[in-house]
Order: sequence, then structure tokens, then C-alpha cells
Amino acid sequence: MKFEALKPQIAAIIAASKTTTENKLTEVCEVLQSNLDAYDWVGFYFANEVEKTLHLKAFAGEATDHTVIPFGKGICGQVAESNANFVVPDVKAQNNYIACSIFVKAEIVIPLFKDGKNIGQIDIDSHTANPFNKDDEDFLEWVNAQVASIL
Repeated sequence: MKFEALKPQIAAIIAASKTTTENKLTEVCEVLQSNLDAYDWVGFYFANEVEKTLHLKAFAGEATDHTVIPFGKGICGQVAESNANFVVPDVKAQNNYIACSIFVKAEIVIPLFKDGKNIGQIDIDSHTANPFNKDDEDFLEWVNAQVASIL
């Protein structure tokens, strides 16, 4: 499986001692976006609890205007409040979806926990309809656990 083949590469990025955390996050995004066909945009958002907003810290793919997202708004904002994975097979079927690109057909957002607290999330947009399954969720939970270890 492609996910298993990517784990050593992700682990090596996380373990790199001479790379900043922000650069590691960007590298993880780039590896996922360039190696997984359905992962057209990959980004990490982190929570500002005081302002109740998410802030984009690293991404790979097209630039987005959505660098700050209020809790509750869009898929990412809903995950900030629910603390649960959110897999959207068809973004057009979601009435609380923030359109980042006309090409996006599906989205998966997995919360990132540190010491049991939801501090952010990984967000994946796909130009393919319904590409995500339980294997994606499991893999992205693993990625987030690796990322949490350096935060």
C-alpha cells in the first residue's frame, strides 16, 4: 500500500534535526500532495483558542485565500469544534462548505491532538469525487501523531 511506503519518508522529515518545525510541516504536505494522486491540496491549520480561529501554517498545492477560518465555519471549522474526523465525499452536498477552488470535489479533515487537546488539523482537498476511505483516515491520524511529536 502506498501509505505504508510513505511512512518512512514522513518519519525521516519529522526526525530531521536541522529543519524548523514549519519547514517540516511544509515538507510533509509536499510529500503527501506529490505522492498521493487524490491529494490535490494538503495543509495544516492550527487553532487560536482565544480568537476561536484556525490559521494556515503550511500547505502544498494552489495558494488559498482561506488562511484564517473561524471555528464552526466550513469543514475545518466544524472539525475544530467536533474534535472528530470529517470525510466529505461530495463537497457540493455540504451546506457549510467553504469553496477553495472550483475543482475541489471532496475533502477530508483530521484533527491533530497534542496531550489530548485538539490543536489543529490536516486538511486534504481532492479534485476526485469520493476518493477517501478508512485507510486515508488511519494514515492521516498516523501523520498527525508524528507531527504532534514535534510541537
